Amino acid sequence: MKFFIDTANIDQIRQAQALGILDGVTTNPSLMAKEGIKGESNIRNHYKQICDIVKGPVSAEVISTDFEGIIREGESLAEIDPNIVIKVPMLPDGVKAIKYFSEKGLKTNCTLVFSAGQALLAAKAGATYVSPFIGRLDDISYDGIELIQQIRLIYDNYLYETQILAASVRHTLHVIKCAEAGADVMTGPLQSIMGLFNHPLTDIGLKKFLEDFHRSQQ
Repeated sequence: MKFFIDTANIDQIRQAQALGILDGVTTNPSLMAKEGIKGESNIRNHYKQICDIVKGPVSAEVISTDFEGIIREGESLAEIDPNIVIKVPMLPDGVKAIKYFSEKGLKTNCTLVFSAGQALLAAKAGATYVSPFIGRLDDISYDGIELIQQIRLIYDNYLYETQILAASVRHTLHVIKCAEAGADVMTGPLQSIMGLFNHPLTDIGLKKFLEDFHRSQQ
C-alpha cells in the first residue's frame, strides 16, 4: 500500500519524505487555507514547491463544478508539474471531465466519494484514483472500511485499473484497516503514519538492550 500525506504543510511533507516511505501528497482548498496560502499565483507556486520535494503524485484540486471550468482549471494545474494529479469532485460534470482528462492522458483523482456506486462511475470514466472518505463516513455511523472492501471487490471483479485511495484517514488503526481491506493508497495526516512506529514492547526491548550494553562497558 502506498503512503500519501494529506497536507499542504511543507515542514510535514519534508519530515515524511525524510522517512523514505512517502509516495505522494494530497491537498485541497481547506488545507491550503490552513497554511495561509491565498491567491492563484501563490497556490500554484506552493504546488510546485511540493512537487520539488516529493517525486510522486501530488493531487491538486479544482474549484469549479461545471464541465468547462473543471477542464480549464485541470489543464492549468497539470502544467505546473508532470506529477500533478487533477483532483475532481464526484458529480456528473466531474465524471465527464475525468473521461476527458483520461482520454488526454492526464491523471485524475475523483474526490468526495462516499458510495460504491460513485466509485464505479469514477472507474468507468477512467479515473487514476478514487478517494472514498472513510473518516467522514465513520462520523455518521457508517463503516468507512466496509466501503473500501466493497470497492475492492467491484474493481477486482471487472479488472478496473483505478486505484483505491483511502482518504479522510484519521488515525493509525485506519491505516492498518485500509491495508487489510486492500486499499492501493492511503492518505492521512503525518501522525497517522508516525503512529505505526509505536509499540510498548519495542520501547521496553530497546531500553533493555541499551541498559545491558552500558553494563557490559563498565
